[in-house]
Amino acid sequence: MSDATLSLLILAGTVGLFIWNRLPVGLVAIISALTLYATGLVDADGAVAGFGEPIIVFIAGLFIVSEGLDASGVTGWAGQALVRHVGTRRASLLLGLMALAALLGAFVTPNGAAAALLPVTVVAARRAGLVPAALLMPVAFAASAGALFVLSGSTVNVIASDALDEHTGEGFGFFEFGLIGLPLALVTIAVCLAASRRLLPLREPEEASADLSGHAQTVIEHYTLEQGFYRLLARAGASVIGTTPAAAVEGTGLTLIGVQQADDSPGAPDQPIVEGDVVVVSGEVEAAERLAAEHDLVVESAPMTRASPANLVSYDAGVVEVVIPPRSGLVGEVVFPGKVRSGLTLLTVSRYGSSRGPRPTQLHEGDMMLLHGPWAAVSELTRNADVLPVNDPELVRRQNAPLGRRAWLALAVLAVTVVLLASGIASPAVSALTGAGLMVLTRVITPYQAYRAVSWQTVVLVGGLIPLSAAIASSGAADIVAGHIVALVEGTDPRVLLALLFLLTVVLGQVVSNTATVLIVVPIALAAGSAAGVAAAPVLMLVAVAGAASFLTPIATPANMIVMGAAGYHFGDYWKLGLVVTAAWFVVAIALIPLIWGV
Repeated sequence: MSDATLSLLILAGTVGLFIWNRLPVGLVAIISALTLYATGLVDADGAVAGFGEPIIVFIAGLFIVSEGLDASGVTGWAGQALVRHVGTRRASLLLGLMALAALLGAFVTPNGAAAALLPVTVVAARRAGLVPAALLMPVAFAASAGALFVLSGSTVNVIASDALDEHTGEGFGFFEFGLIGLPLALVTIAVCLAASRRLLPLREPEEASADLSGHAQTVIEHYTLEQGFYRLLARAGASVIGTTPAAAVEGTGLTLIGVQQADDSPGAPDQPIVEGDVVVVSGEVEAAERLAAEHDLVVESAPMTRASPANLVSYDAGVVEVVIPPRSGLVGEVVFPGKVRSGLTLLTVSRYGSSRGPRPTQLHEGDMMLLHGPWAAVSELTRNADVLPVNDPELVRRQNAPLGRRAWLALAVLAVTVVLLASGIASPAVSALTGAGLMVLTRVITPYQAYRAVSWQTVVLVGGLIPLSAAIASSGAADIVAGHIVALVEGTDPRVLLALLFLLTVVLGQVVSNTATVLIVVPIALAAGSAAGVAAAPVLMLVAVAGAASFLTPIATPANMIVMGAAGYHFGDYWKLGLVVTAAWFVVAIALIPLIWGV
């Protein structure tokens, strides 16, 4: 059996495993590389060569930059600001969301854009009286179109540009993709505005996505935060030292809630105050300030109530609801509003749905506590076995915290990364690595967040399939397939070759990831173009566009999968609108690519 035939059989088996969908795609890519080695098509170095390619570093770096933008609240803020400005009319809302999705898709990848806009779109749909299904699929499609605005928009673009660089010595420019990407985004928006009402299902999802955009107001209503409390610190020289808390508060009109000693243990109302004790009281502002002034007490914290919702969630601090689970070490502990522990202040305790008010409470299993403190301390609760957060603290922060220093740093890092990529001062891999490093160095994200942000499945998928792509080219398989394609279009217009390559890529891309599809099709397309006398640039741009046209199935791209559950879509819902959008892309691509890049 010839090497060419063997490589095509391995290709067929790889595609079959992708369609079978019983194995992780990364594992399929590894199996493909190992099979190439076992059959002698590549040596040991060639089987793992894909993981040493600069494209792997570039992809990983882009994931980290995207995480920085999302974690700093930039994407969430942009989405909510859009809803405030465009209103709730279906057409204007859909137009605004799709435009934003396309823009975000260019800089945080289509998958990142779909994930960031998912909660915003669901909330917008509810406010407009629409089901989420009316908006989410168009948003995912627009994100895929936006990926064609710039080189870093998706791995598909990078693969196509890298192939052109190897073939001609010069890849596509950073903004060159936008010459075709912008028309495709516009036609996508136009098609969805015109046809989505008739072609999308109007069903409710089984589970609604969490909307935490009004979290501060929600907890205010649930816990009836009316009066709040003051924490008054007895510093050295305070006249209340030596007196009891009950005596110090008597006659002031204030309510004594509790005392926290310097070692964080609770003090008794009749136990003399010592230096470092914190007396927690509730009442009128004037009375609390008068008590502090008369006895030289330091006001450590002022009340957080419905009159000051902005204090509950800010750039630096936020609130979190936690439940006391069975067998928690906190069961039986006496707490009170104003008590501070591990940097978090207890605002109130709720039992059976009712607030316990400004008084000490012995914690029971099932009690709920509302805590306030720095976001870092709030996030630590997810690793505390004694409490169960009701909502993901990180999700609360991303949807509610206003833009702060981290957001501007994230935008500055993005600008540096884009300038490096666009100017060519550094290679794509170095540019992305610089952006990723700056995100961590400026503390926009932590090293742990950076590691977690990388989609290792994508990294393994690309690294594992690069040897297959190379084997198809080196074994002569690409030339054989290309020869059949050229024979079909011999004597016809070069656009017929482009049309055939478009259809081949689109069909394969609906059951295999677009990254894997492009890696497979690129050597075939280059061989076919060379045999037919068509330049490499239009062929590779055509393959990149067709690879991004993943609209017919939910498994075609993660962006489609991300919106599936929240919208209540079924597998067969995608092809109706997707087929119309794909047809529009076909017309635009075949018409414009030869004009822009020649043939």
